[in-house]
Amino acid sequence: MNQKPSFQWSSAGRSHVGMVRAINEDAYLALPERGLWVVADGMGGHEAGDVASQMVIEALQRIEPPASGPDFLEAVRESLRGVNQQLREESAQRYQHRTIGSTVVVLLVYEAQCACLWVGDSRIYRLRDGQLRQLTRDHSHVQELVDQGLIAPESAHRHPLANVITRAVGSADELQIDEVMQPLQAGDLFLLCSDGLNKTVSDEEIARLLAHSDHNCQEAVKAFIHLALMRDANDNVTTVVVNINEPTSTDPAEEPESETTVNPIPPDWYLQ
Repeated sequence: MNQKPSFQWSSAGRSHVGMVRAINEDAYLALPERGLWVVADGMGGHEAGDVASQMVIEALQRIEPPASGPDFLEAVRESLRGVNQQLREESAQRYQHRTIGSTVVVLLVYEAQCACLWVGDSRIYRLRDGQLRQLTRDHSHVQELVDQGLIAPESAHRHPLANVITRAVGSADELQIDEVMQPLQAGDLFLLCSDGLNKTVSDEEIARLLAHSDHNCQEAVKAFIHLALMRDANDNVTTVVVNINEPTSTDPAEEPESETTVNPIPPDWYLQ
């Protein structure tokens, strides 16, 4: 059964190693023909973070076109659980049980609905009618401190433990995945990003750049990474932007502006 979406969409993605790191442990996936977008961030400071994020991407890339929304959602869950098990086995066999892990955020769209699934502190934002909303909630130590009222949200990224996450694919035998379902609306703009973006670019700036992009996904992702690099981003930076359009007679596979590469962009791409 072929997917028959109620909306059309366009998308684009970019990943950059940043200004400090030697290896890009981020990876992303854009499969607009299937209504699937992903950002994964290998756990920094651990073994083989780039391998972990790539394993997440490759598993989700193998998902077949869905027959229904519930089938799509379950296929994503099963893929992530499978990667979690693989990473646990890899850790035991090759890395003396040291953690090999990755965050992940997944946006999937089917007909008039979308679902966000996540593990870790990568994020999904939605801009609707000029209002920015973070659809995910970080699985991180500083988020717990914010929830307890011990630190202000705007100072969380400067906390000494800002890089400590409380959940990741590969970090525990049983994978806990958070999910939210949302109805789509024409004009919605979604941003998926690794923490290398939101630790250098504020929510207000994210809202402004999305609003000023004129729904051009390629220009939006370039603007985000450009701004992060201008601030000497000390982490890998990855962004995926998805624009939801009114239904048309055009097949969605012909519309999207997207990339599935996970190779880092040369540091001077934005000057070209």
